[in-house]
Amino acid sequence: MFDANKEIDGIVNWIREWFDNNGPRASAVIGLSGGKDSSIVATLLVRALGKDRVVGVMMPNGRQADINDSIAIANHLGIKTYTVNIESSYNAFLDTLQESASDTEITKDTKINLAPRLRMSTLYAIAQSLPNGGRVANTCNASEDYVGYSTKYGDAAGDFSPCANYTVTEMLQIGDALHVPKELVHKEPSDGLSGMSDEDKLGFTYASLDDYILNGVCVDEKLKERFDYLHKINLHKLEVIPTYKRGNT
Repeated sequence: MFDANKEIDGIVNWIREWFDNNGPRASAVIGLSGGKDSSIVATLLVRALGKDRVVGVMMPNGRQADINDSIAIANHLGIKTYTVNIESSYNAFLDTLQESASDTEITKDTKINLAPRLRMSTLYAIAQSLPNGGRVANTCNASEDYVGYSTKYGDAAGDFSPCANYTVTEMLQIGDALHVPKELVHKEPSDGLSGMSDEDKLGFTYASLDDYILNGVCVDEKLKERFDYLHKINLHKLEVIPTYKRGNT
């Protein structure tokens, strides 16, 4: 039986210990997308460190339709925020890339993944500029990580990851136990990049994926094969960069 309150206590204590060892005076810097994961992680950070040591960053690419959700969680928690619109940097980078690599097609996926990589660069720039320094929170969950639903060196990056071992199903329970506004915890998950919901883009529900991750249950053999395939080809996103061992001949 999943005990959300017990897990919350464990996460909060872990965050405090991590900061004691990796930045006793540093702030936690988190990108606020308006989705459940960033809202839940931000709430955990405030509980662990206090609102004065948590900095939220909103990073729309032009106009963000649900930016009011990002503002809502920041106001709910009472944390300091910055808004950095990445549109001009995003467009300038694409223009420069197209000019410099004119014989290469800039693919749709390249354009989609560029935004989260620019956002992560923004988070690190702000973290490094804070008076006592900052440490960047990763907000991925176990379900997304299992099938590689993240951008390498984008939202998959960070200095510490409080919720990487919790599935979407468990994150919903944690969010409710933390009393995060329900409209944020239970909103339809979307990457905010493709114009599709997560589940539409993936082609399956998080409930079915979580049942497989947690219980090894998947009655649809083709779906099980897809879970296994996505997990295998995306493991590189979770592993430390491989290095060649000298003299290994």
